[in-house]
Amino acid sequence: MLGRRHYRVKALQALYSFFQGGETRIEIAGKNLLKSIEMVYQLLCLQYSFLFELMHFYEYRMEESKTKFYPTADELNPSHKLLNNRLLKILLANLPLQKQIERWGISWTEEQELVRKTYMKLKGSKELQVYLNSGEDSFEEDRNFLIKFFRKNVANNADLNSFCEEKSIHWLDDFDVASGYAIKSLMLLPENFSEKEDISSLFTKDSEDDEAESIRFITELFRNTVLHSEEYGQLISSRSKNWELDRIALTDVIILKMALTEMLHFPQIPVKVTINEYIEISKHFSTQKSKQFINGILDKLLTDLKEQDLIKKSGRGLIQ
Repeated sequence: MLGRRHYRVKALQALYSFFQGGETRIEIAGKNLLKSIEMVYQLLCLQYSFLFELMHFYEYRMEESKTKFYPTADELNPSHKLLNNRLLKILLANLPLQKQIERWGISWTEEQELVRKTYMKLKGSKELQVYLNSGEDSFEEDRNFLIKFFRKNVANNADLNSFCEEKSIHWLDDFDVASGYAIKSLMLLPENFSEKEDISSLFTKDSEDDEAESIRFITELFRNTVLHSEEYGQLISSRSKNWELDRIALTDVIILKMALTEMLHFPQIPVKVTINEYIEISKHFSTQKSKQFINGILDKLLTDLKEQDLIKKSGRGLIQ
């Protein structure tokens, strides 16, 4: 489900932990890496589950309002438009999604205050009133509203984010990633989506999106970077004029080693793609000057490797 850049980021995080003296056994560290990837999908399911719980609470309070001593006309005859949102119903009926939520034991029984707090913001929102009273009744309107609703009440819910970070160390940097995939799935879900089809199928369009291939990619990337770490360290040192390796930021060193691994061990990945990917990653995980430094070192290393005829690319993976 994750894109290749997110797989690379996961490998970077795992390698940073490994070289910092975390889990020293490569096999166990590799298993922890794969677990961290699975946890992103679990977080996605948790966010969907929170959306469902919020809707259940909304329905409960709607029915509760009817039992007041003096209910208003709106409370006696409330709009069910949100509960009948077509896209919401597709998600609620999706069997693989519900199975995963059940498998991971996701429950909001002990977090009703978080649900109630979010509901109170929802109840008085202008967006909800506009939606309920628009007079329109279409799948596209349902989609557009649910996307806005999810962004405001789930993706940008600071309390929910804090809850997730406290629940698992794997989710410290993954909340926005999971939210992004949830929103993307809301954009892509067709009206006739089968209740038996996994939502992750929406992201599977070519071989790079194949889960088994992606797992093989990240496993080999992690393992080969560790196994060739000393060799790559020497290559980097030879091209880091006036810089001892231990003076370079560890994140930059790991990024350079990962790039070397891709250049030398993944013939199907174009060198240009590798360099661009790791420069982009450096913008988010390293210092301001890292982009220029990494780009310069990789250019020099690429020249050396080409002169030694060590880069072997095939098919669409061209050196240039």
